[in-house]
Amino acid sequence: MSAAQRAGSSAAPVLLLSGYELGHQPLGVAAPLAWLAAAGIAAHAVDLAQEPLAQHAQAVRSARWVGISTPMHTALRVGVQAARAVRALNPAAHISFYGHYAALNAAQLFHADADSVLAGELQTVLPQLAQAVLQGTWDAQAPPPGVRTAHCPDAAMPTRNTAAELQPQRTGLQPLQCYAQLRSNGQLQLAGYTEATRGCKHLCAHCPIPPVYAGRFVAVPVEAVLADVHAQVAAGARHITFGDPDFLNGPAHALRIARALHQQLPHVTFDFTAKVSHIAANAALFAEFAALGCLFVVSAVESLAAPVLQALHKGHTRAELELALRTLDAAGIALRISLVAFTPWTTLADYLEQLAWLRANDLVEHIDAVQLGIRLLIPPGSLLLREFGNAAWLGALDAENYCHPWTHPDARMDALWAQVSACTAAAARSEEDARTTFAAVEQLAYAAAGRIAPAPGPRLRPPPPGLTESWFC
Repeated sequence: MSAAQRAGSSAAPVLLLSGYELGHQPLGVAAPLAWLAAAGIAAHAVDLAQEPLAQHAQAVRSARWVGISTPMHTALRVGVQAARAVRALNPAAHISFYGHYAALNAAQLFHADADSVLAGELQTVLPQLAQAVLQGTWDAQAPPPGVRTAHCPDAAMPTRNTAAELQPQRTGLQPLQCYAQLRSNGQLQLAGYTEATRGCKHLCAHCPIPPVYAGRFVAVPVEAVLADVHAQVAAGARHITFGDPDFLNGPAHALRIARALHQQLPHVTFDFTAKVSHIAANAALFAEFAALGCLFVVSAVESLAAPVLQALHKGHTRAELELALRTLDAAGIALRISLVAFTPWTTLADYLEQLAWLRANDLVEHIDAVQLGIRLLIPPGSLLLREFGNAAWLGALDAENYCHPWTHPDARMDALWAQVSACTAAAARSEEDARTTFAAVEQLAYAAAGRIAPAPGPRLRPPPPGLTESWFC
């Protein structure tokens, strides 16, 4: 977008803000930009991960409706700060938070600067809300269906899409060069991001999606997905991340997408996210996924310990994880692992066993070091509260941080978490080698147990492909 175009769009009546989307160009504003344009509503978008809001003061002052995308906890916290700044510059603006973490934290947001909250399938609801505000028909006591307000805090979130799928509008966003790139074979390539499905049919207790979608998912038509991919490839992308909560919620749909991508753009590679159990259950598909250009699969392993997996309702076992790893190894696809390394149920022995398993399988470079310090987040709308709301280890809601703090029954684990978090954060800032960081975490963990850490092991695998942005929420 040219400077003249940006200046013109800054006077739009609608302002969309994105706080953070894992280092990707934000689909959370690109898609609404298309919905609003189809409704004839001019909008200006700002990715706060790339630009400070202060550079868009005119857009803030001109906006009558401000939508803040909150697909994750970091985005929520950034968005809350942005909402305060918007309110200071433009007290009359209607401020909406939308996305999974908006739904989880609706009650707290109404005590802050939110006038409305919405989540789920928003193709129809979001433009209707913006239109009501712009036309002066907005009524907080009778909002459009699917919109929550302080007067209607329990409005049902839409989980089905009846509107036509529109190609996300990305032309006004920062270029792909500003975002996470693919690192493979010592080279960097521009990467794009899209979604082939929304929602999830599983009910993992710690996930922000089940409270919104309640076990449902929506498949995006193949032609709509490929249209978005083509646009990003035209902008320079040579790799695409399918950021669905689980690409294999619909395995046949996933395969149609991958086949169409390879047929139309054979030089483009891709990655996706899938549950451990889905990888194990669909083992026969992965040789073809590899042939179609899949380089790696991200999976929320979370833990090896059965009590942790049961508490989180993960729906997989360690045996299935071993099968999933063998499946991907046989196909030549790298497994990239995410964890919830510290939970109230994780023992020090569990943590050491997890490190030993990663080392034994030479997966040290297959996990971003920050994952070794991820602590279970329990926001106010979490399904975990249904089962553990009265647990002795659970603290009262910390409204300023939008979560329930918790204290591990073993004080060594909280101390270790603080040490590991500091270690991995420093390593990320200095871009330290993954093996060096892993060894440092091992030293901390074994010291906590009064044991000596093992000597570094041999490299058994080549460095895996991955994105340059560390995965965390």
